[in-house]
Amino acid sequence: MPDRSTARAGQAPTVTGPRNLRNVVLIGCSGVGKTTLAESLALTAGAIGRPGRVTDGTTVSDHEEIEHQQQRSVQLSVLPLEWNGVKVNLLDPPGHPDFAADLRAALHAADGAVFVVSATDPVTAPTRALWRECAAEGIPRAIAVAKLDIARSGFDDILTACHDAFGLGPDTLRPLYLPVHHDGHPAGTVDLLTGRTYGRAAPLPDTSAARESLVEAISGQDDTLMERYLAGEPLDTDALEAGLRREVLACTLHPALPTTDTGIGTAELLDLVTTAFPDPTERTRPGPDCDPDAPLVAQIVRVTGDTYVGRISLLRVYAGTLRPDTRIHLASPEHPADQNGDERVTGLSSPFGKLQRPVPHATAGDLVCAAKLTTARAGDTVHEPGRPVELDGWPLPEPLLPIAVEAHSKADDDRLSQALARLTAEDPALRLEQNPDTHQLVLWCTGEAHAEVVLDRLRGRHGVHVDTVEHQVALRETFGTAATGHGRLVKQSGGHGQYAICDLEVEPLPAGSGFEFQEHVVGGSVPKHFIPSVEKGVRAQLAKGVATGHPLVDVRVTLTDGKAHSVDSSDSAFQTAAALALRDAAEHAVIRLLEPVAAVTVLLPDNYLGAVLGDLSARRGRVLGTETGGPGLTLLRAEVPELELNRYPVDLRSLTHGTAEFSRARLRHEPMPAALAARFTDG
Repeated sequence: MPDRSTARAGQAPTVTGPRNLRNVVLIGCSGVGKTTLAESLALTAGAIGRPGRVTDGTTVSDHEEIEHQQQRSVQLSVLPLEWNGVKVNLLDPPGHPDFAADLRAALHAADGAVFVVSATDPVTAPTRALWRECAAEGIPRAIAVAKLDIARSGFDDILTACHDAFGLGPDTLRPLYLPVHHDGHPAGTVDLLTGRTYGRAAPLPDTSAARESLVEAISGQDDTLMERYLAGEPLDTDALEAGLRREVLACTLHPALPTTDTGIGTAELLDLVTTAFPDPTERTRPGPDCDPDAPLVAQIVRVTGDTYVGRISLLRVYAGTLRPDTRIHLASPEHPADQNGDERVTGLSSPFGKLQRPVPHATAGDLVCAAKLTTARAGDTVHEPGRPVELDGWPLPEPLLPIAVEAHSKADDDRLSQALARLTAEDPALRLEQNPDTHQLVLWCTGEAHAEVVLDRLRGRHGVHVDTVEHQVALRETFGTAATGHGRLVKQSGGHGQYAICDLEVEPLPAGSGFEFQEHVVGGSVPKHFIPSVEKGVRAQLAKGVATGHPLVDVRVTLTDGKAHSVDSSDSAFQTAAALALRDAAEHAVIRLLEPVAAVTVLLPDNYLGAVLGDLSARRGRVLGTETGGPGLTLLRAEVPELELNRYPVDLRSLTHGTAEFSRARLRHEPMPAALAARFTDG
């Protein structure tokens, strides 16, 4: 690896072209030590002189604020570092599963990934799924074993566990460094390629077997290197490092190295990233050529709100060079109506936590922030006006946890709509619904942590206070038996009175039939021009319901008789009489309450199938069947009442330790059990 003395620690990152750029995402679940590693990398690179202060003396925050920003806060953090003359954009997404939208964005913007695995905990199922996803997209990967100083297992044992968890083939996972121990604790590392040691002097372990295995893995795909190796010729470091880079880029070798909370292994990881990870010109996924002189093509990675600056958009520049005062066009296939066409880029800055450092431009391959792009949304393509380009987006988690809210006061209500519009623009995983049936304002979130953050942002950033209320589902009523009803409106109070009499027959229809209206009036007892008034009155009462206040559906209403007055009958009188007749029929019939049923699909590991089946049974679910969803996975299909799904995302995650995924789709309404329906009956 390069001599550490060439690292330009403490200086602001500079970019001379795409080839001296690295965009790397740290991947790991909450609690594995990912945030500590990110901060240690910044300290090692000289970007932070001490926790909370960058080396030019500007205060970013204290140590607790850094922790809040990168671990407990819920948005993607970007740390631009410089090492060996290379700018490293370190993307640190939240590890909590509720904020997978930022993780997906970071994966899309990065060219390489470092999986952070805790030496104290097993590799989780979500981490295994992310590894498979990176493998499918051909993203080069390395493994950093964190918390090695408090581990109960040895470094080799942990790598064996990673090999099994990720389902790797032979020679694809090899240590690049081994830990050096002093008094039983990690004190440094030894480089298996060069034999150099870093950190505190200590007795070196026997590295011959590990080095031989690494050299074999590096030489395996290069005939020249393999011939030299088999002939017993010494392989120079440059040839081995070139071979290492080739194998990493081809995803045929995933190097691993040890790290500790005290900073051991961070310089070695920066060396690995700058020498063996791809630069933007070597990106394996589809997109424009990374040419600084080409027409501008960029993509919005993340949008955040700032109290003083307003919207701040993080962009990945794929081609061209972005400069201040540039006219751009935002293209969003998913939100075409929200786009206002061209915008002008004002200032550009490089993000570092909450700090924004002004930069003169951003070249192809770099990440940069632009302020006040008023219509920007995550995933939007940025291009020059008149030169349309459309970049693929990334998959977003479906928000499945409903949170119903009400404004706390009239003042909050006045500001709520604007605040929610800003939040949904900044957070692509948040879905806003004004339910037309229940008239509730519902925030669809990915989980409880996501919901807490959304409500906190409403209060803290926008000064809007809301109260959470019980989420209601859209119930319906229907007639369980046929009945007749009589509606009579006869009023005289000087001048024209009101006169209308209607007789109706009401019959239940099969589920999903809707509403039918017929008239079998004999002898013109109800004049023809008042029959539409009767139907209008019936429809108005259907919307209001007849027993519980929920809309009435799946009935046939027949007008059989009635009376009219030549002077006092009117359109409004017959509407009222029809509504009275429908309510009268309801008093002589069995009214059933209908609840919505959803089609639910759950993808889960086989070993949790029994627990999930039992839970669905307790939720009154009907299992339709199961099928293989992949190696060790089961795809389960069921129909479940929506009343039982309000907290299902939270409960399913707890039941399966975060390993299951589910989707839901509205299906139909079905009769609710009588005991449960009694809870919803007025009076």
